[in-house]
Amino acid sequence: MIVVEDVTRTYRMGKVEVRALKGVSFEIAKGEFVGITGASGSGKSTLLHIMGLLDRPTSGRVLIDGRDVQKLSDRQQTLFRLNRLGYVFQDYALIPELTALENVYVTSLARGVPEAEYTRRGAEVLRQVGLGDRINHRQSELSGGEQQRVAIARALVNNPSILLADEPCANLDSETSKSILDLFARVNEELDQTIVMVSHEKWHERYFCRIIDLKDGLIESMHACNPREKPAG
Repeated sequence: MIVVEDVTRTYRMGKVEVRALKGVSFEIAKGEFVGITGASGSGKSTLLHIMGLLDRPTSGRVLIDGRDVQKLSDRQQTLFRLNRLGYVFQDYALIPELTALENVYVTSLARGVPEAEYTRRGAEVLRQVGLGDRINHRQSELSGGEQQRVAIARALVNNPSILLADEPCANLDSETSKSILDLFARVNEELDQTIVMVSHEKWHERYFCRIIDLKDGLIESMHACNPREKPAG
């Protein structure tokens, strides 16, 4: 499903070149729950952003379902993101003025989905993440864990091929983090949802099917975990 071939990313900061990625290659199959791990500055988020078409590599390429997505125009990439990818960020990225339901279906509006369909689907996915009784609450009325669940529902509402999560538990306590990761594991297992998640927490690794560990912009190791194994409480 995802093929990353010799991807590099170099940034210029004044006269200084920063090589965030130095040639990274791997594949991710449909239905995998893959963790991208490594120390701060190892290139984790840069790699995720490139896979999610939020950034472009300096060299190399990314193929999704056999398609070289870096060759798409800006408009084509926007449509690809809307229709094929779902994003969960550590800061939730909700719109404070909107209700939970409105935050979830805002991407469906951008896709031109009919109102009856996007309201029905938005409410359905909020129920799936345990927020069926909070659909009319705004961000200020929701806990951090509830806000992240809204963000997950928004990422899932369009049935994306791939769910990309950039340290989604970074601002949550350990108990809430576990509930979010349990939710990811359930979505991965029940819906065969492909998930790629950036993490720096060692205990998160028991949720992943496979781990790609980065160091200084290179893959230090890749290893399989126990796929579909339910994490112990």
